[in-house]
Amino acid sequence: MTSTAEITKVVTSTRPRRKKRHWLRSRKVLIGASILAVFAVIAIIGPWIAPYDPSATGPDVLMPPSAQHLLGTTALGEDVLSQVLAGTRLSIEVGFLAALISETVAILVGITSGYLGGSADEVLSLGTNIFLVIPVLPLQILIIAYLGNVSWVVTAAVIALTAWSHGARKLRAQTMSIRKRDYVEAARAAGEPAWRIVWFEILPNETAIIATGFLFSVLSGIVVQTGLAFLGLGDVASWSWGSVLRWSESSNAFLTGAWWWYVPPGICLALVGMGLALINLGIDEVVNPRLRGVGRVKTARERTGFSRRLIQLDHDAEHAATTPDDGNSVLEITGLRVDYQTAHGGLPAVRGVDLTLRRGEVLGIAGESGSGKSTLAFAVTRLLRAPGEVVGGSVKYFGRAKDGTPVPPLDVLSASQAQLRRYRWEETAVVFQAAMNSLNPVLTVRTQLEDTIRAHRPTMAAADREDRVGELLELVGIDRSRLGSYPHQLSGGQRQRVMIAMALALDPAVVIMDEPTTSLDVVVQRDIIRCIMDLRTRLDSSFIFITHDLSLLLEIADRIAVMYAGELVELGDAAQIQHQPRHPYTRRLLLSFPVLRGPRRKLAAIDGAAPNLRSIPTGCAFHTRCPLATDICAQQDPPLLALVDQPGQDTTHNATGDPRRVACHHVDETLQLRPVDALIQEELPR
Repeated sequence: MTSTAEITKVVTSTRPRRKKRHWLRSRKVLIGASILAVFAVIAIIGPWIAPYDPSATGPDVLMPPSAQHLLGTTALGEDVLSQVLAGTRLSIEVGFLAALISETVAILVGITSGYLGGSADEVLSLGTNIFLVIPVLPLQILIIAYLGNVSWVVTAAVIALTAWSHGARKLRAQTMSIRKRDYVEAARAAGEPAWRIVWFEILPNETAIIATGFLFSVLSGIVVQTGLAFLGLGDVASWSWGSVLRWSESSNAFLTGAWWWYVPPGICLALVGMGLALINLGIDEVVNPRLRGVGRVKTARERTGFSRRLIQLDHDAEHAATTPDDGNSVLEITGLRVDYQTAHGGLPAVRGVDLTLRRGEVLGIAGESGSGKSTLAFAVTRLLRAPGEVVGGSVKYFGRAKDGTPVPPLDVLSASQAQLRRYRWEETAVVFQAAMNSLNPVLTVRTQLEDTIRAHRPTMAAADREDRVGELLELVGIDRSRLGSYPHQLSGGQRQRVMIAMALALDPAVVIMDEPTTSLDVVVQRDIIRCIMDLRTRLDSSFIFITHDLSLLLEIADRIAVMYAGELVELGDAAQIQHQPRHPYTRRLLLSFPVLRGPRRKLAAIDGAAPNLRSIPTGCAFHTRCPLATDICAQQDPPLLALVDQPGQDTTHNATGDPRRVACHHVDETLQLRPVDALIQEELPR
């Protein structure tokens, strides 16, 4: 029986990591915090360092800025600088106190409502909705006017207690989402009390929302207090930025051109707003790392496809093409390298991959999660988003005209937007992992299929479009009567078939399938595989099939490329890979899958875990987990080399004559190991 301590340990290990330390490394946060720190210091010592009494009058009226009065004087000869310095304290105090009260109420109401649900949620949501529909600013003016000359504490309380509802609504929605997650359920199973779950499991995951709400409330509090003071409401006996503006307006400073009277308070408001905004942007970048790449790495629609520091590799024998260039290639990937940019530098996700896809071929790409398979697919189609960045290599597409004659190859990574638009979907289409997330839940299947065709074939007649979408559904084994169905009305397998149909809508030459059977049960997986194999025989398209299930690729692929830690470690004919894998990693992958028919066999687990991209081992990345590893494996990274036939051994060429390629220092020793077929036939005692 699992103890509470053991469950708690699991909960702790699965809880999302916090990113506090990155906040301090953000330049935006540092600049914003510095601005706020300056105003905080002024708020504390401002009245003491003011050169004059802010209320003291003098003979020098409406004097522009001078050495005697740095910000000029008012219509009564009062020093503007002294008034601004003295008024900073009240403005800052009201803003931060209002934010503190407002966020406290929002946290109590929002999290309580979202976590408890039921009647408590109904009552608290009703109160929140009432405050949401009431115009806040008129209500604040009305209350302060009714209360009369009140202290800054009362002013802050009124501002806060009328402006908490928006924050509560956001926190309620976030809490309702978090409470269903596995680590929260595990905490409940461990017997943790509700207060502890909220404090340690839910609240830390809402830090960014709370911080953003607090910063916005600070600025809102300062602005509202300034507006109230400008109207002569609140603590009129004390100086604030709003009271400076009020007296300047009442003395017609705007009309007389005494800009030095009303501009300084406005600048102060703008600087505080900028400081709060910079802190908010810094927090957003920590919470959403993709934002850190904005400006450096463009989004899929805008990016050119590669970094300005793209390195064109000089390929020698170690980076030769994986298949001979005989004119039958449709896609050629050469030395492709992709990094994910982080605060600590680039993480190499794809490291010098060379692949060639032939016409009519099914090329399988296998490997563990994190091996770079999906990153490779997104880079090939230039759908890679920030912080992903192509930093080396090339991708060439060899298209053909309608009459079948070759056309000049397209350099995908430097293609224009017009070329890229045609390349995506018309020449190369992608079937993504989660079909339910890829289909719009509020549009019918017909609409989504027609949208794809309409975007690229705008002149196609409506009747022809209708026939085409019906033909596409039948092509993937779905009756055209389901064209009017919404995604939620289809099964998981049907939704995946719709995604395949959408990918085939424009008869692309290349279809990339990124784990299309993920989250489907084995029966539905079989149906999808049969559908793909049927399409292969009926269409003249090439397929790249990406999956972590190597046994699945053995059924449908012509050739299989095995990736590990962003590198290609073995490439060969599917039959060769199945019967005699030459890389230890490929062999371990095969032996880790159970056999459903025939005698049982031992399952060989792969010791250890995939390497961290921050610290990929030197030499061969697999040497820390490899049973054949020696000193040279830790010192030199083995190149991906073609094997040559040796007398008495199986051919190292596949049916097309392409050489088999392996990146291993001990490739000859793998021939001495028992064939995988022999191990599969080895029966275990029952």
